[in-house]
Amino acid sequence: MFCVASLVPSPPVLVPRLGGAAGTAAEGEVAVLRAAVRRAATELAEAADRWVVIGAAAADRVLGSDTVGTFRGYGVDVRAGFSETPLDDNAVIADPTLPLPALIGAWLREQVAPHAVARARLVAADTPADECVAFGACLRGSLDAGPERYGVLVVGDGAATLSTASPGYYDERAEGVQAEIDRALSAGDRRALADLDPALCADLHIGGRAAYQMLAGLFQSEPADPKVETLYSAAPFGVGYHVSVWHPAGTA
Repeated sequence: MFCVASLVPSPPVLVPRLGGAAGTAAEGEVAVLRAAVRRAATELAEAADRWVVIGAAAADRVLGSDTVGTFRGYGVDVRAGFSETPLDDNAVIADPTLPLPALIGAWLREQVAPHAVARARLVAADTPADECVAFGACLRGSLDAGPERYGVLVVGDGAATLSTASPGYYDERAEGVQAEIDRALSAGDRRALADLDPALCADLHIGGRAAYQMLAGLFQSEPADPKVETLYSAAPFGVGYHVSVWHPAGTA
């Protein structure tokens, strides 16, 4: 049974050991973002001890609960897994190519719900909009078909073209598009998310477009827009980050 979805971004700086001085600071933008992400993940953990992580990657991937990855490619060999795996065991092989949404999901699981079990379904970043929505709807149907309580962790970033310091540099179209995405995410506006233009989102380096549309699909069958608790919405590094918790319509 599907219970709740939490949406978080995927900057590696969420992991303190990867953030340098900013990563270990008790105050500042990184600390505020990390606190919001941790709260969203905690709400997921309080509702369910089985997680499904969804997001976009270079290609479709299905990852089981035995998955272990490492942030080695981001500077430090911080390991993270989808279940209670002894990560310091030399026999455990950590995948250095694990996509960032899966790594962030695994790391968050360990931080707030070490006894939870997760798996991941990632779609190719260029997956058409209707297929992303259909994927979310199909996932919802499969989760609702069983008695186990499931939470879905949706991992995706907004526009990376909001300033000259952004990874994708500045695009004057980005601010307006990001504002509409933030509005839709805060309102639980499933139609607006489903209607995001993949080509425009690609131009603006909106890496979470597919994830946002899968989130819309998760709630497609609801009679009304979901109840959304927005915990963070800003672009501290020239990239749009949104953190929220989505509850099915009619829940407390």
